Amino acid sequence: MNKIEVRNFSFFYGDFRALKNLNLPIRKNKITALIGPSGCGKSTFLRSLNRMNDTISGTRAEGEMLMDGKNIYDPDVDVVELRQRVGMVFQRPNPFPQSIFDNVAFGPRVLSTASNGDLDQIVQESLERAALWNDVKHRLTDSAFALNPGQQQRLCIARAIAVKPEVILMDEPASALDPVATLKIEELMRVLAVDYTIVVVTHNMQQAARVSHFTGFFWLGELVEFGVTSDLFSNPQKELTESYITGRRG
Repeated sequence: MNKIEVRNFSFFYGDFRALKNLNLPIRKNKITALIGPSGCGKSTFLRSLNRMNDTISGTRAEGEMLMDGKNIYDPDVDVVELRQRVGMVFQRPNPFPQSIFDNVAFGPRVLSTASNGDLDQIVQESLERAALWNDVKHRLTDSAFALNPGQQQRLCIARAIAVKPEVILMDEPASALDPVATLKIEELMRVLAVDYTIVVVTHNMQQAARVSHFTGFFWLGELVEFGVTSDLFSNPQKELTESYITGRRG
């Protein structure tokens, strides 16, 4: 079952066409990885999924991104509600200059989706789901900056899921982390995919092969190939895909 269907989608920065006629499904409760060289449109596509690119002047989109059958670019779409449904985790951990508790509670407070009593439970459940609760349960009032980078990234994941999204976007979530912290994030992604649809941009092809169910290969704003991850890496259908994953082009 598809959570999102992308149909003939193009995206422009002024006159520059960054994405060209993309067509792909994002499967519900699966991890979809996006690979390709820098500047090929992966992050632009990721930010298009919750309309973060709307904040950049001179941009425009063509085509459709259907989420549960509704085009998220329709004029009547509430963008604030969309970004609640489609959360985002960035390349580098970006905790707020607040306590650990207040970082996770931020979204529910802003959206007024929880009473104070419920807030404690939401924070605990979010930290548990982010595999961070046991590390921080006795120091929730400490600054988020007291956490190590891997813990900070898991805190950002907890903050994202505290507002109960349906989709989680991850833009190279482990690129700034050491190998041990990276493996923890990858393990967490697999656990979260039981309840969330995840789309991850990564330059690490081994990571894409380890964690994702489906992979899309981007090149110069086009989707060259999309398919089941194991098939794409073991038996790519396009010569360009094979050249990229074997390191002959990149």
